Amino acid sequence: MKKPLWIACLIMVIGCQHSPTVPENATDTVVDDYGRTVAVPHSPTRIVSTSPAVTEIIFALGGDRLLVGRTQFCTYPSEAVRIENIGGISNLNVERIASLHPDLVISGSMIPERSIDQLSVMGVAAVCVIEQPTFDGLYRNIQRIGQLIGKKTEADSLTNCLREEVTSLTAKQDTGHSPTVYYVVGFGGGGNFTAGGNSFIDDIITMAGGRNIAHDMEGWNYGTEALLAQNPDYIIVRKEDSAAFCRMHPYTMLDAVKSGRVIAIESSTIDLQVPRNIDAIRFLQRRLCQQ
Repeated sequence: MKKPLWIACLIMVIGCQHSPTVPENATDTVVDDYGRTVAVPHSPTRIVSTSPAVTEIIFALGGDRLLVGRTQFCTYPSEAVRIENIGGISNLNVERIASLHPDLVISGSMIPERSIDQLSVMGVAAVCVIEQPTFDGLYRNIQRIGQLIGKKTEADSLTNCLREEVTSLTAKQDTGHSPTVYYVVGFGGGGNFTAGGNSFIDDIITMAGGRNIAHDMEGWNYGTEALLAQNPDYIIVRKEDSAAFCRMHPYTMLDAVKSGRVIAIESSTIDLQVPRNIDAIRFLQRRLCQQ
């Protein structure tokens, strides 16, 4: 069984690490993605992650032994479920987090600033690392998290591996034709939602050889009439939503649905900004080349 890319990259740096002597209680000052100036421990030993993307990146950097808490949605890799569950994201339980006595909390895009401020008032160092609007933002977030958890060498190695893999995959593209693609974020009576050109998901589609019909759109809302008029070559939809989407009117009128060109994808590989985005590019590239 092929090892995930992040494991192969991590193996490359094992045994090559050198940690300079640093005072035990040393702190660093960082500015997080909410613009907050935070004093964080130079070498944290008890970390709580309130973001599935942050948790996955910490594992990819070999920092999983530092994790003492994670949300109920932090389920990849499977080893993450062994870590203490602190509950949901939208209803963040700051008291539960504080009870774990973390020396660092790293949050993501879904956590409101007021919750982070609550933790700070309680004396917990809390830093927000938000997903970025471009694919390259993945490298940036890996570097930021690597710096925060004392895994800079591993972060450098992982980003280099990811860059090389992207270069290799995009070099294989068929530049003669780019099939049109629509990615389903939400559908049905509540409206249609997709990823526009100001999203890393749009970059993933492009790197896989597709052309996102929502590329010129900002935001997430997409009209049903526009979708039917564009009639994309392929529909990409989360695995868990695929069957319902293909049965629902008016989506049954789309040629992609009629012709079986609906690609069901593992949602966490494309919805989260994580190293597994490489898997999404590889998977989509194979499927889009079948036309």
